[in-house]
Amino acid sequence: MARRHNGTVNDEPIPVSRAVDHGTAKLMPDVDRERAWLLTVDGAPQSYVDLDEPTYLEFEYARRLGHVLDTVAEAGRPLDVLHLGGGALTLPRYLAATRPGSRQDVVEFDRGLLELIAEHLPVQAGTGIALHAADARDWLEAAPDGSADALVADVFGGSRVPAHLTSLTYAQEAGRVLRGDGVYLANLADAAPFGFLRSQLANLAAVFEELALIAEPAVLRGRRFGNAVLVAAHHPLDVTTLARRTASDAFPARVEHGPGLRRFIGDAHPVRDEDAVPSPAPPEGAFGIG
Repeated sequence: MARRHNGTVNDEPIPVSRAVDHGTAKLMPDVDRERAWLLTVDGAPQSYVDLDEPTYLEFEYARRLGHVLDTVAEAGRPLDVLHLGGGALTLPRYLAATRPGSRQDVVEFDRGLLELIAEHLPVQAGTGIALHAADARDWLEAAPDGSADALVADVFGGSRVPAHLTSLTYAQEAGRVLRGDGVYLANLADAAPFGFLRSQLANLAAVFEELALIAEPAVLRGRRFGNAVLVAAHHPLDVTTLARRTASDAFPARVEHGPGLRRFIGDAHPVRDEDAVPSPAPPEGAFGIG
């Protein structure tokens, strides 16, 4: 049987490469999954989606974000979610499948990337996913108070989080937009001695009462550069469930919370806008493919 692409029948899915607003984006089909695609920008993996199985999360950090989103409310309850950073819409598709009826705004700075995804990997009508070509912080600052159950930040300019999304003021805006029982999630990357990661946790600690950090033990021990998922809320987090789920993944992660996380933050201080810097550049090959 011929493989399908974009809901039509073609002989075989073929890679797509296009210059977008901020680099060169490529969509590469997965030979092992019929309608699964990997998105890269300037060679760095950005997203993986399976159009036939949107609940399948290939990247470890995406699974960890999915675990958190699963615990935001009782299973299946629709959520109002703001996504800062779009990629190939992996998590919006996941939530549309696991929490039908959710209303999701996806803010992506690269209009060309949004157009590429809309053309080749479109979301089905009626999924409640709205796409917006805009700057993440501008959109956040204009968003109404208490308008989101979850805010997912996965914004990378190339392979670095832009500086204007790393300050205390940005964290305060996130806290304003979330409802009292809402949850903030962020995907970041760093390595020992974790100056950037600790500063981001300090920002969140100045705004939220509860924090958790999810990362692989090798990353937390300073053995390599890698992703870390930050979770913040004004209410107790279901750390037990998160720890159980992340520990059972193919690449197990550890959940830091409470006194252990406070020790990790140490003497780090919140970052003012004028002092904010982008996240550290990953070492060559840290997130490459092939």
